[in-house]
Amino acid sequence: MKFPLSLPLLLALAASALLARDLQKKPAPPTPAATPPSPVVPVEPEPVRHTMADCHLHLVDFLQRTDGATAALAAMTKSGVTDAIVSGMPLVKQWSESDPRQPQYYLEDDARCYWYSATDMLVAREIQALPETDRKHFHPIICGFNGADRNAVDHVRRMIEWNPGFWLGIGEVMTRHDDLSALTYGETARANNQSLHRIYELAAELDLPVFVHSNISSVWKREPIYLHEFEEAVQQHPKTKFVWCHAGISRRLDVPTLAQEIERMLATYPNVSMDISWVLFDTYLVKDGKPVADWIALFEKYPQRFLIGSDKVGRFHDYAPVMQRYYLLLDAMKPETARRIAHDNLLAILPRQGAVLKPAVTPEVQLQVPVKTR
Repeated sequence: MKFPLSLPLLLALAASALLARDLQKKPAPPTPAATPPSPVVPVEPEPVRHTMADCHLHLVDFLQRTDGATAALAAMTKSGVTDAIVSGMPLVKQWSESDPRQPQYYLEDDARCYWYSATDMLVAREIQALPETDRKHFHPIICGFNGADRNAVDHVRRMIEWNPGFWLGIGEVMTRHDDLSALTYGETARANNQSLHRIYELAAELDLPVFVHSNISSVWKREPIYLHEFEEAVQQHPKTKFVWCHAGISRRLDVPTLAQEIERMLATYPNVSMDISWVLFDTYLVKDGKPVADWIALFEKYPQRFLIGSDKVGRFHDYAPVMQRYYLLLDAMKPETARRIAHDNLLAILPRQGAVLKPAVTPEVQLQVPVKTR
């Protein structure tokens, strides 16, 4: 049985069809992730008072993106920085299916991080594309490996084989690292892992410094409960030059005895130096806008064992204030101490030339005895 459609119903259906057609023609609004980031305004540097060298510069960020080596060099030059240890980023922040926005930093959401070995090739490509006059300001190091994987040394060897004479160190080796370790897939790397012992041995053989991030404690403890991990590595490899990134400190780590532990390490192990970059500056070295006297005394006692760095990751518009904040510390030191810590110590730990693997020993040729067969 058929029911005739009324005129009002026919008009309503026609209007709905026209509206649907218009909606199909109208482009959808861009998603937040597709919207380009807001342009950043470069921060102008202060007049240069100290010539500096940066011991901790990541050319790419946690998405393997970069402003480029040319931009990094421009920022360095304006800030009075002549040289930089430059590395990639051994981890990538995953953009999970459930997250509507792409995270830009490892702490931005709960998505995991994963190891990314191609980061070293990104760094090599950027640096090698520069003119020779610009390239000499960068000192590239290898970082794209999982320190809990015994295959890691093979990656380091492969990078040296592919770019002989190019690499000047190893790091930032990511071991125990607060929230980053918690967000990273797989076993947590530790500074005294067997897999890293093989890398330390190779570094000693090639005279390459190794930059290690190894937290001294956790956010729930005030004692240096993880110090033994890094100390064992330094103790067992006396011929390897170690740089302890951020002197073992990350966000929210409060270890009241840190200065005493650092002094003991420096007095005991001549093969270790301290990188005082990142959060160490604001949480330990400076209080109420003034340098902490105990740390200034430590710098004066061991003037050849400390290095400064920016720890910038991929973007360099605000590079100048990060490096020039060290003026507050450098101005409080003796001029000779300031010169060493600001600049000379970094150059002193570098090898005379880039890494080249020694040729493999060819086994002696043995007389081949023919095998009798039927």
